[in-house]
Amino acid sequence: MKPLESSSSSAHPARLILTLSLAPIVGLGIGRFAYALVLPDMRDSLHWSYSTAGFMNTVNAAGYLLGALMASRLVKRFGWSATVRGGTLSCVVSLAMCALSGNFIVLSLARLIAGFGAAAGFVGGGALAAMIAQSRPERANFLLSLFYAGPGLGILLSGLIAPFVLRAFGPGSWWIVWWAMALLAAAMTVPLLVTHFGDRAGITAAGAARFAMLPVAIYLAGYFLFGAGYIAYMTFMIAYVRDAGGGATAQAAFWGLIGLSAFVTPWVWRGVLALDRGGLATAIILAVNATGAALPIFGHSTALLAVSAVVFGVAFFAVVGSTTAFVRFNYPPAAWPTAIAAMTVSFGIGQTLGPTVVGAITDTLGSLSYALNVSAAMLALGAILALLQGKLAQHPKS
Repeated sequence: MKPLESSSSSAHPARLILTLSLAPIVGLGIGRFAYALVLPDMRDSLHWSYSTAGFMNTVNAAGYLLGALMASRLVKRFGWSATVRGGTLSCVVSLAMCALSGNFIVLSLARLIAGFGAAAGFVGGGALAAMIAQSRPERANFLLSLFYAGPGLGILLSGLIAPFVLRAFGPGSWWIVWWAMALLAAAMTVPLLVTHFGDRAGITAAGAARFAMLPVAIYLAGYFLFGAGYIAYMTFMIAYVRDAGGGATAQAAFWGLIGLSAFVTPWVWRGVLALDRGGLATAIILAVNATGAALPIFGHSTALLAVSAVVFGVAFFAVVGSTTAFVRFNYPPAAWPTAIAAMTVSFGIGQTLGPTVVGAITDTLGSLSYALNVSAAMLALGAILALLQGKLAQHPKS
């Protein structure tokens, strides 16, 4: 489909970035995180252990890692906009695949494709959004955060649909939920297909830019721990709510609170994201994220779980936004895609390992509470490491 020229790159930056945010809405908000809503019914129907259930998100994260590593090659061959669109469409296809079979190999392949497509859309979309935001330097951080807040809408919508579909059709209806998610994702992909973004000149030569890991090694380690810690919470918390007696309404409310909170992050963290002080902004947001993940450790009450969802939700995508702000402050524009990809790889390794490791801990110790303990501890340690990251010399050369 040919992009409509009426939606050209001269459109308002906020409009373009919000449209770009449909890529992570589909790839992450729906493609990755809706799995947590379907997981309890899939686990019961397909007789999975927690390790197997966690492996499905490990496969998804492995696909994401592979997509992050391949993103620059895809962009070089097809262009930024085509990479974003192609990645998002592959996520829609993967959701339909999940509805077609309960076969472990087919589902694993679908989750792998979803991860790969999500990374292509996220890395490409993030780089485009960063360049578009630069057209309004005084509002660049706020505009860029709109892109990272997008998945909150996917989380909210999937949370309003999946639990009630499961309740309406009963046990074993997980495949119907996947069809609903595929249709929702397809509808949300349409504006992305018909909007013209242009392949911005300022980032077309980024493939040649070098990224030195040593000056930011401690920051990358903190981001690795964020990837491992947050995904454990997002994979198993619906199962935790259900095990505590929460029905469809409770599950939808919990997931909806995470989504709503994530969606308001641009306004909540605008001042923090403007801090040009090394890893300080990331450390602050990660500490809040860790607090939200730790709250369920202290009980199953509705109020406590609601506060956990809000506190966790308002921070977890803002962490990703803070890493892009860190890149913008410390590297020249030509290096942004390379640096963002390096951050994404570190994050991707963490979230690849997290679900399976935490699932194995749960199988061994017999309680999801231990999984949440590990998740919160990793996030807290990540915050400490980010705090130790200082500001780099302006525009390092290597």
